[in-house]
Amino acid sequence: MSETLVESGSDWGISEDAARVHREAYVWDNTLPWTSGDMARKRTEVLPRIKASGFDVVSLTLGGDRTKMPDAIKKIAEERNFFLANTNKYVLIEKADDIERAKREDKLGIVFHFQGTNPVNYDINMISTYYHLGIRHMLMAYNLRNAVGDGCKERTDEGLSRFGVQLVEEMNRVGMVVDCTHTGHKTSMEVMEVSKAPVVFSHSNPNALKEHPRNIADDQIKACAKTGGVMGVNGVGIFLGDNDNSTEQQIRHVDYYVQMVGPDHIGFANDLMPFPAGTTPTAWNPPAPGDVPWPDIKYVQPEQMPSFTEGLLKKGYKETDVANILGGNWVKIAKKIWK
Repeated sequence: MSETLVESGSDWGISEDAARVHREAYVWDNTLPWTSGDMARKRTEVLPRIKASGFDVVSLTLGGDRTKMPDAIKKIAEERNFFLANTNKYVLIEKADDIERAKREDKLGIVFHFQGTNPVNYDINMISTYYHLGIRHMLMAYNLRNAVGDGCKERTDEGLSRFGVQLVEEMNRVGMVVDCTHTGHKTSMEVMEVSKAPVVFSHSNPNALKEHPRNIADDQIKACAKTGGVMGVNGVGIFLGDNDNSTEQQIRHVDYYVQMVGPDHIGFANDLMPFPAGTTPTAWNPPAPGDVPWPDIKYVQPEQMPSFTEGLLKKGYKETDVANILGGNWVKIAKKIWK
């Protein structure tokens, strides 16, 4: 390991035991938006903050339902070239063994994903192509209706389309993880019936704790666990509570999941928007009743994650369960599904 390894809990403001658990675990954030904003600042300011907070892997959003196929391919090429040109700091993760290598070399592992299926452009053949370019999970619909089904903010709640059935089957075949975050209730339930591989909600919170279109119901939670899947607790204040981005609130959502389906089905994905002041709502992401103005939304910050580890331990969680929630469960999904 390199000399940058954090050795003391005091570096993170937590106990030595908690620091050891955090340091030894695979810490994996499964959603970091990476499609817009000041990319130079994100690369030079945000990624170092993530690494210094003990993260081993982060999954970057490279496109979604607002992204046309040529733009998606161009974005993937840009990011692949950047990370492959900076192998002193990063490991572009393309197989499960790369996760362990990133940890061993004390580098930040990078995974790619799409938030929506429109980059496929009705062409099932693109699933395999995107997989070989590094896309490892793809959610079904981003808030609104697309060719696969309805999103969670659509005015209707229709189910999975015929094209959607084919798409899920092809994702299973090539090893791409099927993701139902942002997806409508009925569509997500039918996706989980069709998929022969575990299905995930990469960044969704339980609706029972905070009623919001972006959060998921108890039947979705149980269905996801039944597939062998994992749900990533989101770090967005309006999905956690009344714009509450506290570590305690995030742990509350973790605990709800654990009490319902056990610790083997829980991860996290902070969905951090590091420079939210320039972000505005769009037709693809209409605000829900009670949402605060877009620039005022609070987000869990990378520096909070060591305290997240300590908070789970203080609640009596076993070290092995804490390690799985921090990222071990995402590692298991990668080992089981990726090909």
